[in-house]
Amino acid sequence: MEPRISTDRLREIIDGLPGLRVAVVGDLILDEFIWGRVERISPEAPVPVVEVTRESQRLGGAANVAVNLAAVGAIPALFGAVGTDDAGDRFLRRLSSLDIDASSVVRDPNRRTTTKSRIIAQHQQVCRYDREDRDPPTEAVSAEILRRTLENPARVAAVVVSDYAKGVVTRELVDAVVRAFRGRGVFVAVDPKSRDLSLYRGASLITPNKREAEEATGIEIRDEATMRLAAESIRVTTGAEGVLITRGEAGMSLLEGESLTHFPTMAREVFDVTGAGDTVVAVVAAAVAAGATVAEAAVLANHAAGVVVGKLGTASASIEELRASLDSRP
Repeated sequence: MEPRISTDRLREIIDGLPGLRVAVVGDLILDEFIWGRVERISPEAPVPVVEVTRESQRLGGAANVAVNLAAVGAIPALFGAVGTDDAGDRFLRRLSSLDIDASSVVRDPNRRTTTKSRIIAQHQQVCRYDREDRDPPTEAVSAEILRRTLENPARVAAVVVSDYAKGVVTRELVDAVVRAFRGRGVFVAVDPKSRDLSLYRGASLITPNKREAEEATGIEIRDEATMRLAAESIRVTTGAEGVLITRGEAGMSLLEGESLTHFPTMAREVFDVTGAGDTVVAVVAAAVAAGATVAEAAVLANHAAGVVVGKLGTASASIEELRASLDSRP
């Protein structure tokens, strides 16, 4: 059951979000959406023919964390790499259009910009095709990403490490970020992808989804007992103070100290869970930077995720939508 934190307290935390500087480091992704309609099956093969009506682009991966931070008024500092290709140009233009500073993003001539292209017809995803490189960047590019990330630690109120298994998040990067920021008392949240969770050792909070938690621990999460076992295993492996496991339509669960707290979903309708984990880690990090406890931050993140899953595709929850969700609390 979600802890009963007063709406006034949650509004107070929201009021503290604007202007907070939160660093986000990780894999940068360009999400492309090709929209259309299907009225016939191809005579060449038993597949639908999509008549394209429009195309759109959004930012994914660590960049979607930055978008979610900006949506609630925080100031994201984004660190990672894109290629020198056309997709990289489109990625940076999209960042600029959202008034997110792109100056810390490294251009890597040796890598393609990770691009996920989705074809959607009648509000259903027909297929997705990806263009990406998963190997770590060159030593020089990795060093430059880290140098920029650590350049002004005193200006950072919280840090998010967003790992999408595209090569940027390495053990060396996480170790350096933890040393630089945790040593200053800065909250470091990690949204993991690797099954080897020791990669993220030293973070303040780990936010895997249910499938990631099961794969990393080898524990099938069926009930509260197995949820606790998996969360405790993750905490032992990572040394994190808290473990927040997102569970899609079932909400999320937080292990902190000896307490395991469940947060049922706030969504009225679950339409698409794409990017909901980005929303959760962004809002938790910003809220803790604004003075919230992790439990208070998780309540706000649960409300934000409830907004996002009601939208199609990679999305974010604005500060106005977050306030409106709080106002509708039972």
